[in-house]
Amino acid sequence: MQVRKIMCACGSGLGSSLMVEMNIQDVLKKMGVEGVEVVHSTTSDVHPGAADLFVVGRDLADFIKDVDKDEIIVLQNIVDKGELEEKLRAKLEA
Repeated sequence: MQVRKIMCACGSGLGSSLMVEMNIQDVLKKMGVEGVEVVHSTTSDVHPGAADLFVVGRDLADFIKDVDKDEIIVLQNIVDKGELEEKLRAKLEA
């Protein structure tokens, strides 16, 4: 999967999505991945074409139904960088 933009989303677009954005930037750097834009926003901004990959916590997965499931990462624990890295690797290497 070619990923150029990742959008992290939460209810307000300020709290958990910003934290996940920072964690993704850390994980991408650790993985040596460059050239990927990472942004955060509200779940209402999640729609096909807004990004190549969307990342949300499990509590918000039902709010992003219009996007193909292959373009979504659902985190069970939004602060677990190990889970995030595992799921990002799977998407980026697919």
